[in-house]
Amino acid sequence: MTDAADADAVIVGAGPNGLVAANILADAGWRVLVLEAQPAPGGAVRSDRGVHPDFVHDLFSAFHPLAVASPAIAALGLHEHGLRWSHAPAVLAHPLPGGRCAVVRRGTEATATGLERSFGAADADAWRRLAALWDRLDPHFVDALLKPFPPVRTGLALAARLKPSEALRLARFLTLPVRRLGEEEFTGPDAGAAMLLAGCALHADLHPEAPPSTVFGWLLAMLGEQHGWPAPVGGAGALTDALVRRLESRGGAVRCGTRVASVVVRRGTALGVVTADGDPVRARKAVLADVAAPALYGGLVSWDDLPPALRGDMRRFQWDLATFKVDWALDGPIPWEASETAEAGTVHLAAGMDELSDHAVQVASGRVPAKPFVMLGQMTTADPTRSPAGTESVWAYTHVPRRIREDLGEGGRVTGSWDESEAEAFAARVEAQVERFAPGWTSRIVGRRILTPPVLESMNENLVDGALNGGTAAIHQQLFFRPVPGTGGPGTPVKRLFLASASAHPGGGVHGACGANAARAALRAQRLRLPSR
Repeated sequence: MTDAADADAVIVGAGPNGLVAANILADAGWRVLVLEAQPAPGGAVRSDRGVHPDFVHDLFSAFHPLAVASPAIAALGLHEHGLRWSHAPAVLAHPLPGGRCAVVRRGTEATATGLERSFGAADADAWRRLAALWDRLDPHFVDALLKPFPPVRTGLALAARLKPSEALRLARFLTLPVRRLGEEEFTGPDAGAAMLLAGCALHADLHPEAPPSTVFGWLLAMLGEQHGWPAPVGGAGALTDALVRRLESRGGAVRCGTRVASVVVRRGTALGVVTADGDPVRARKAVLADVAAPALYGGLVSWDDLPPALRGDMRRFQWDLATFKVDWALDGPIPWEASETAEAGTVHLAAGMDELSDHAVQVASGRVPAKPFVMLGQMTTADPTRSPAGTESVWAYTHVPRRIREDLGEGGRVTGSWDESEAEAFAARVEAQVERFAPGWTSRIVGRRILTPPVLESMNENLVDGALNGGTAAIHQQLFFRPVPGTGGPGTPVKRLFLASASAHPGGGVHGACGANAARAALRAQRLRLPSR
C-alpha cells in the first residue's frame, strides 16, 4: 500500500483498551498512532457539563473498581500523569422496603458489622466466609480472570493454595446462580447480603438464576471491600486524559475525528488501515482494533479475507442488553428513607430478589419492565468536585430489551422507537423507582438529560443499542468462547491483526486487560517472527 502516514502500530479506537494497548507498545519503543472516530478520546470513559454548567456528569462509566485492581493499569503509573481517585464514604447500598439497607463498605468487618445490625449475625458470618475465600485467592483470582485464557501461571498459583477437595468446592461456587447462593449461605434470597451480590451480578446481563451470576456479584462486591469503587477526581474523563498524556509523553499520538473505513489485508496479513477520507496509514508491525467484534469481522475486514466458518460464528454472536440512562443535577442530596443510602457512591434499587428476576426475565424476553432495576450513582458524594457544595450530580441507568415486543408499564407507550415521547415516559418510570425509596426527591431536580439506546450508540459506536460489555457475559460467550469458539484471547485469523476491545476475553469493564492482552500478543508475534531473507 502507498501510505500517507505510517507507524509501527495503528490502533483503531481510543477507548480505555486502545489507550492501554498504545501505552504498552510505546513503552516497548514502538511508534504508535491511535485513530478515533469521535471528536474526543475515551470511548466509554468520558465526562462533560451537558446537564448543567455547574455539574460534571460521566457520560458512560463512572466508578472504576476494576481499574484500580487491574495490573495492566496499575503498571502505567497514571498518578504521575494527573490521575487522582476519590471515594464515597460507603461503596454500595441496596435499600429495601421498611427502611433497612445493606451496605458494602471498605473492609470486611465494616460491611459485616452493618449486615449484622440490620439483618442478623448469621448473614454477617456468611459474608465473612465469602470475604475470607476472596482473601485466600487474592491476588491470583483477579489476575487469572484478566489474562488470556487459559491463564496457566496464575491458575497454578491458585491451585497451590487449595486442596483438591477445596478446588472442587470453589469450582461449584463459581458456577452457582446468585439466587441459589442466597438460599445456601444466607437467610434467604431476599437477605440484604444476597441482594448486594445479586445487584452486582445484574451489572452484566445475568439474571439471578443464571450461572455464573454468583462469581460476577462476588467479584464486584469483594473489589469494593478491598479497593472501593473509586471515581476519578473531576470526572471519568480524567482517567482518559491521564492515559493520553502518558502516551504522548512517550511519543505516541491520538488523532480524533478520524474514522477508519477498513483494515488493509494482503495475503492474510494486516498492513495498515484506510480512513473514511481515503487516507492510507501503514502499520509496520501490527493493527489493534478496539472495536466490537461484529464491526471488525465483515466490517473493517472483508469476509473475503476471513475463514468461511467465522462468518457463521459471528451470526451467533450475542450482544448484551441495551441501556437507558438519565443524568440529573439536584439542588440538594437525595432524601433516602434509609439514611445509610446517602453515604454510598452507588445505589441499587429493587425491592427483592423476585423483582430482580422479573426485571431480568422481562428484558431478556423483549418486554419493558414496569419496575426496572435501577443502578444509581451519587457522584458528588463520591467526588465533591462534581458540583457545588450542598448539591448532587446523579445518574441512573437500567437495562431494556434490544428488540421490544411489549411494554408492561402503565399505558404501554414504549415501542423501541425511543422518540422524545417514549424517552420521557420511560425516564418517568426510572424516577418513580427512585421515588419508592426516596419520597419527594424529584422536587430537587434542576437539570436532566436522557440518553436512550440510540443516543448512547451515536456517542460511542461500540455501545451498540447501548450494550456496555462488548457482548453477553453469559457463559456461552466467555473464556475460549469469546467472541467466538476457539479464541479466548486477542488473536484473529489475520496475521498482525489483534482484537483489543471488550468483545475479546475477559470482556467488559474498565480494566484495560483486553488492550493489554492484545499489545502483548503483538509484541510476542514480533519477537517470534523469522527474519526476512
